[in-house]
Amino acid sequence: MCILTVIKPGIVADYEALAAGAVANPHGHGWAVHAGDRLIVGHGLDPQTTITEFAQARTSFPDGPALFHSRFATHGDHTTANCHPFAIGGDKRSVLAHNGILPEHVHPLKGDDRSDTRIAAEDFLPHNPFGSLDSWAGRERFERWLGTDKAAILTVDPAYNHPAYIFNEHRGHWREGSWYSNHNYELGRYPAGAFYDYEFGDGFCDNCGAEYDNPDGPHCPYCGFCEACLNPFPRCRCTFPGEADRYADLMALETA
Repeated sequence: MCILTVIKPGIVADYEALAAGAVANPHGHGWAVHAGDRLIVGHGLDPQTTITEFAQARTSFPDGPALFHSRFATHGDHTTANCHPFAIGGDKRSVLAHNGILPEHVHPLKGDDRSDTRIAAEDFLPHNPFGSLDSWAGRERFERWLGTDKAAILTVDPAYNHPAYIFNEHRGHWREGSWYSNHNYELGRYPAGAFYDYEFGDGFCDNCGAEYDNPDGPHCPYCGFCEACLNPFPRCRCTFPGEADRYADLMALETA
């Protein structure tokens, strides 16, 4: 379901976390650095190269906000053109990055190889459907449209009051000056099959958005999504003794 990281001005990014997030979300990567009067933006399919380019730009311009995104594709081809962030309406002064699956009206139609976020940035958001994002009403409308998704905008456009925005910020978490849209960057730090000692979950399921506390395994108790292998129940590739039977029982109760 992707991972989006926003870094505060003056904060050194945790490049190990970015690399781990790239392992868990391998379908392309992108970044943006606020450089005063312009945005520096990069994309790539190779995580090492892309993170290195981001680190070089961030070192040169450490005093503004920055963002990094690694993609787990749901719509659109696996190309750099579908790597976040995307210029909003083709205006390179503002870029959008997103974590989740947007509403169906921005999903690609047959023959359209773009991702849902790219379509939103290129075709939908330029029409200003929510009003000013600097207003409480505009922000609330945008976040309601996102649902359980999260998004960030970096901008040097003077039409905006701030250089960086995080939408549905409460659905992510802050750590050492960086905001992460979810915890799946931590999964990349662990070798395959070594998840038994890992504390899963950030309070919200990355698949269905359900809120739940103190999960005792990698699966969402509502939809069965596995935070370890990022597959929905029953297609989990992990081996957790008893988990399949337990969640089968839960799913049966939910649908009864």
